[in-house]
Amino acid sequence: MGQRPWTAIISQDEGWWIGWIAEVPGVNAQERTKDELLETLAEVLREALEMT
Repeated sequence: MGQRPWTAIISQDEGWWIGWIAEVPGVNAQERTKDELLETLAEVLREALEMT
């Protein structure tokens, strides 16, 4: 993903961690733990960047 910094916006709601990458529309996820959320966001971001 290069050297570019990405901004992950995350919050917790009713036991779920919800997040998205501010700079890339459509890169979002929902997981039960914060670690799982960050891992999923990184994966989804990689996939989105590969499509461009």
